[in-house]
Amino acid sequence: MSVRIDKWLWAARFYKMRKLASEAVKGGHISINGVRCKPSKLVQLDDEVFIQKEAETFTVLVAGLAEKRGSAKIAQGLYDETPESLKFRDEQSEQRKFQTYFSPSPEKRPDKRDRRKIQQFKGR
Repeated sequence: MSVRIDKWLWAARFYKMRKLASEAVKGGHISINGVRCKPSKLVQLDDEVFIQKEAETFTVLVAGLAEKRGSAKIAQGLYDETPESLKFRDEQSEQRKFQTYFSPSPEKRPDKRDRRKIQQFKGR
């Protein structure tokens, strides 16, 4: 048995809509067993799927197949994330936390005069 990759990504709740899953596959953000694919590519059990979604990357093994979207518990049973992927995502989230912690933030919002100065500086 096999299922289209765009349907499986939608059923596994990586994307809210099947159209978004299809566009991600067309854009090259999804690969199956290290090979870029089309939305109609069939995914089977034990396939390795690489998913790059915004700032996060997932490497998962297909543990179950579904064409319809079910509850979140069912969706979590459709895949097993690899330990390397979990470790990499934890490291990335730590880095993002430190970046926001050490980045300077203004004490207040710029007023009208400050906004004009910013616009002049940017050349607008």
